[in-house]
Amino acid sequence: MAFENLTDRLSNVFSNLGRKGKLSEDDVNQALREVRMALLEADVNFKLVKEFIAKVKEKAIGEEVLNSLTPAQTVVKIVNDELTEMMGSETTEITLRPASEISVIMMVGLQGAGKTTTAAKLAGKFKSAGRTPVLVACDIYRPAAIDQLRVNAEKVKVPFFSLGDKISPVEIARRAIEEAKAQHYNVVILDTAGRLQIDEKLMDELQNIKKAVDVQWTVLTVDAMTGQEAVNVAETFTEKVGIDGVILTKCDGDTRGGAALSIKAMTGKPILYLGMGEKLDDLEQFYPDRMAGRILGMGDVLSLIEKAQKNIDEDKTKETMGKITRGKFDYNDFMDQMEQMKKLGGFGGIMKLLPGMSGLGDIDTDDAEKKMNQVKSIIQSMTPKERANPDLINPSRKRRIARGAGVDIAEVNRLVKQFEQMRKMMKQFGGAMRSKHGRGGFGNLGGLGNLGGMGRGRFPF
Repeated sequence: MAFENLTDRLSNVFSNLGRKGKLSEDDVNQALREVRMALLEADVNFKLVKEFIAKVKEKAIGEEVLNSLTPAQTVVKIVNDELTEMMGSETTEITLRPASEISVIMMVGLQGAGKTTTAAKLAGKFKSAGRTPVLVACDIYRPAAIDQLRVNAEKVKVPFFSLGDKISPVEIARRAIEEAKAQHYNVVILDTAGRLQIDEKLMDELQNIKKAVDVQWTVLTVDAMTGQEAVNVAETFTEKVGIDGVILTKCDGDTRGGAALSIKAMTGKPILYLGMGEKLDDLEQFYPDRMAGRILGMGDVLSLIEKAQKNIDEDKTKETMGKITRGKFDYNDFMDQMEQMKKLGGFGGIMKLLPGMSGLGDIDTDDAEKKMNQVKSIIQSMTPKERANPDLINPSRKRRIARGAGVDIAEVNRLVKQFEQMRKMMKQFGGAMRSKHGRGGFGNLGGLGNLGGMGRGRFPF
């Protein structure tokens, strides 16, 4: 996952530092040398790393820090603050003109960076916010680019505008504005052409579009997996075309993190969003402070809560909590809870947002996901009556369920036994959970409230 290696390295550094108790200047210097190597391996710009370490060292080595009651925690806080500062400190959002006016956003970037998909993701976000966006196909060169944008527009249910591949992108942009005025669209998103590499022809075309139409935001999409090269691309587009912000794509892949840490400091342009997957709602607002917390293994509880509030049915959760306290929790409810977890990014997606979970080697998130799928298969092999009344499941039913799920009967026995243990535990603590969390926060996570036990035998996966 994104930044995983960097997070592991830094978590180890600070865990070792924390075990020392009182710190010496040599302890801090040794830790910062390891931090420096971790950042360089993450493909952060060398000059930037040098400046970062110098700032941290200046603040971390002093009597006030070294003689404090929690020196290691103080050093971590200094690193966290400096990481946040490096990435921009404040969150930058795309601000639009009043709904009665037209806002134009021009998407730029190299071919293969995910620009067309990101344009549709943005359109979906603006539509959800009550705007009326239109996606405009200005890439007349890449085969299937127009069709790809058309399909994505249909998926997010927003209007699509194209004049084919024979009209110049400048003219397409100009006429798209006329169409927006006629149809009362108030956000025009121009999906421009990319190239395999930067060339003058591409830059001239983008400059001409900006001269022809009043572009409020020029948004660059860069592939986070290209590391420092993403920063080089951002610097060139900033110089040649002028950009207002960056969207990092493919952040769900094997990203070393250098681009996210370097772009703002090197270009002066903020990161606006992170592309976290291929789905058209996999676009996360970029929060420098939250990202710093993730990188340092502190988790990102606020993002998890926001995901829960957005994706989880609160009425359904209250109904489930009521069943838990009455001891009526059944396999249907359990399936619902697994579906809720899936909406939050699955077991692995939740784990990386929880504080302190990055350095727990005994949690194999991939294995947990596989076991969850197996559990789902077993439950789906039960009859509706068995799911609603777990007490009906006897040895002969277990054999039939095992055959239906394609698993050994031992797996069914294990699920039934652990489910009963979980049900007893939920009944015992359900009242306390409801009174403590029922008004918001993690109460919105319903039966997922005790994530710490997952993967270690407390739950059936």
